[in-house]
Amino acid sequence: MTRVKKEKTNRIMIVDRSEVARSIIAHILQKEMQDAYIVTCGSAEEALDYLRQEKFDLITTSLLLPGLDGLDLCHEIRKSDKQHLTPVIVVSSDADSRLLREGFSAGVTDYFNKSLGYKKLVEFIKDVSQRHAGLVGRILYVEDSFSTAQTTQTLMEKHGLYITQVTSGEAALELLKKNKNSPDSTGEKDGFDIVFTDFFLEGQMTGGDLLYAIRTQLHYSRQEMPVLVITIEDNKECQAEIFHAGANDFITKPVVEEVLIARIKSLLLVKHQYNVLKRYSRDIYKLATTDSLTGARNKKFLFEEGKGFINQHTPICLMTVDIDHFEKINREQGHIIGDHILHLVGRFIVNYFPQEAMVTRFAGKRFVILIPACTADNGKIIAEDLRQKVMVLKPEDLAVTVSIGLTSSEGIAKPVLESLIAEADSASHLAQQQGYNRTRVFERDS
Repeated sequence: MTRVKKEKTNRIMIVDRSEVARSIIAHILQKEMQDAYIVTCGSAEEALDYLRQEKFDLITTSLLLPGLDGLDLCHEIRKSDKQHLTPVIVVSSDADSRLLREGFSAGVTDYFNKSLGYKKLVEFIKDVSQRHAGLVGRILYVEDSFSTAQTTQTLMEKHGLYITQVTSGEAALELLKKNKNSPDSTGEKDGFDIVFTDFFLEGQMTGGDLLYAIRTQLHYSRQEMPVLVITIEDNKECQAEIFHAGANDFITKPVVEEVLIARIKSLLLVKHQYNVLKRYSRDIYKLATTDSLTGARNKKFLFEEGKGFINQHTPICLMTVDIDHFEKINREQGHIIGDHILHLVGRFIVNYFPQEAMVTRFAGKRFVILIPACTADNGKIIAEDLRQKVMVLKPEDLAVTVSIGLTSSEGIAKPVLESLIAEADSASHLAQQQGYNRTRVFERDS
């Protein structure tokens, strides 16, 4: 264990089994954060011994450690009265299944991709440290007493919290619905982090009713939308009712500042961990449904998302794009050149279409594209333009062409993805039979 300059304000612990890594991180961190007091440890056991003695503002740990690993360490930190709210960053070369599955329950604050390098890690540590230096959060505060609301809101704003205050459960529910249904809302940067409500509100909707609506109508989990309840009742029956309604935690009146802020900080940590897990799960899903060679989405994505896409964007055009004579290219030029051509043509097709379109690599040299709000006539114009632009692309200085099959959901009451693919396939096969390098539209029987 090494220590660097104790008379500092930012207290940071670095846990890594590599002595070289610990030294490099500490050196760069000390240079970038001169007010930092840095402790480095080579194992979770060593870190826990030190954490029993002193409190830290931030802890970063490798996932792989001798003995207890990074998630085990995080579990132990969350059990500590002294450190249970301390931000913990897990450093890993990849977000593996265990990290994604157990990270939230372990209390991981954030993750860092080790492959980005030490300097990026230090920048990440600085950013997390700044974010957690004070309370940062958006609170929907529901209180019908003017004097109580004014006093408590002033108290929370003093700690850097952003407060939206309403006087009824109905108004709060309307704001939450608006946020949930907003197409621009990411769920992380917009809306609210916590709902803080009086349990006994005047009017038709009580705080308990609001809680029930948040959990059952809006389907927010306790992690996705933490709820803190305030009540004058301090008895077991009321507490059971509060938790049964869906609250994460509660406090009683009169408000004690230290208790309120500690409860809010704890729930903000829950919400932040949820957002991190959601972001990483989204990234992992994107990786799992993207073809690495071309950048197009893969067949898995097409069949998981295609049906909903068709229902939302009717009418749609579906086209299949098949690279002509690709087997001959592979045979004469070799598979390395063949893969490079597939890469260049695939990237070109992906970039050709707007982001609203769904571009997928269906199999081998064949792509399936779903174009939203598109008629068959417009689809044919797009297909012909794409075909001609591929002709002049000349990847690897080779003349490469494509045959395109096209169909539309126009006139179909309930279009089926598999049927549309079969129709476009039939049209593209006809294009190849008629000499390749052409577009054909599927002619559906009236």
